[in-house]
Amino acid sequence: MPPQSFALIDDTFADFLANDLLVKTAQATWERQGYYTLRREVFSDEQQLLAQDRDEKDFQAIPIVAVAHHCGMPERVVGAVRIYETDPGVWYGGRLCVERAYRRHGMIGKALINEAVARAIELGCHTFLATVQHANEAYFLGLHWHTLNAVDVFGHAHCLMQAQLDCYPFMPRNVALPSRKVVRHD
Repeated sequence: MPPQSFALIDDTFADFLANDLLVKTAQATWERQGYYTLRREVFSDEQQLLAQDRDEKDFQAIPIVAVAHHCGMPERVVGAVRIYETDPGVWYGGRLCVERAYRRHGMIGKALINEAVARAIELGCHTFLATVQHANEAYFLGLHWHTLNAVDVFGHAHCLMQAQLDCYPFMPRNVALPSRKVVRHD
């Protein structure tokens, strides 16, 4: 049989992005590994904010992930956030990140924040705080947060922000996220 050649250019097809996404607490080993890998990729490699992404808070933190599913099977972690209690009833969220290819989805960050705050409320939270990069302040303001004050974290401008707990959860939990908006050209 003669050899076959294909006339495809490498960039003919866009990368596959799963539409089936679920936000949940990371439980399986591969989910936790994906959680730490994504955090390192975003905060250490991409943004170069932290030389080492892991810290002492990770020993007590609850990791929450957005998992992409393909054909109904969980495939990989595409979003992450952690929550942890500092004093009785006082919780913090942090290390919110979404894989670069999924940032235009529009619902992953919202769903991670929603799950983080709602989960902390279930665990007795009466105050939920986060140190947010200044560039993301407006995003959080739109999700029922208010700014307490400006802070500097490792030489980068951040804001200490507080969630308005009576507004949470603001979207359904433990359900697949709505599909990305797909532009059709008929």
